[in-house]
Amino acid sequence: MSATSPVRPVLPPDIRARKGGAPLVVLTAYSTPVARLVDAHCDITLVGDSVGMVIHGLPSTLGVTMEMMILHGRAVVRGSQKAMPVIDMPFGSYEESPQQAFRNASRLMAETGAPSVKLEGGQHMAETIAFLTARGVPVMAHIGLTPQSVNTLGGYKVVGRADEADKVMADARAVEAAGAFSVVLEKVPEGLAGRITKALAIPTIGIGAGVDCDGQVLVVDDMLGLFTDFRPKFVKRYAELGKDANAAIAAYAAEVRSRSFPAAEHSFPDVLPAKDKT
Repeated sequence: MSATSPVRPVLPPDIRARKGGAPLVVLTAYSTPVARLVDAHCDITLVGDSVGMVIHGLPSTLGVTMEMMILHGRAVVRGSQKAMPVIDMPFGSYEESPQQAFRNASRLMAETGAPSVKLEGGQHMAETIAFLTARGVPVMAHIGLTPQSVNTLGGYKVVGRADEADKVMADARAVEAAGAFSVVLEKVPEGLAGRITKALAIPTIGIGAGVDCDGQVLVVDDMLGLFTDFRPKFVKRYAELGKDANAAIAAYAAEVRSRSFPAAEHSFPDVLPAKDKT
């Protein structure tokens, strides 16, 4: 491809075709500048409902609205050329009925330009996934720990140990049969995640689900270390930007208070020096 050739965007069939191939790289993004950074290196950019906690300071994802997802989805689509944006459907926007889910999924796609959506749930959401995919809405499924069900699950815990393993496997098979092009496995035991990955013909994308998945996803703010007091076991920090930012802000505050900033080079004189006059 030449330097002037347009970049071909990744689409749901491309993701499905990556099953068993090079691992899929996925990160979240909620803004245009971060989407541009992610786009250069990733296959999928997830506009997660984690935006509620990461950007808006909510205690969980349950307070996220359609309007929030559309606002951030538009920003991410503007910053995406290659990586495929996937928009999370927020809590309450799809659980009532397949028809409700279609109205809101089609709205998300139409108003953001994103080519796909993600929703949480396994067997009980299979009918909805089938309804959406039959009507032109590509769906990424999400099973295991489903954060929108955190109150029912009793917290952000591992899902799929002991007697739960058969249910999680059944959830995976159900979303595949319903037409999902891929499935996120969150906080699923490593062995079970590996068995699910082998059993399915669609890619699995793990978050806290071990190395055998077909891809991996993390919240970009977590892996960049923007939060100094939040460190889930499954997150590897590739930077400590929170500490760097804190140090930079402290230095700025000190210089403002000591009047060492702004210095002469940051200010404009009353009269231009002769060499600068035109």
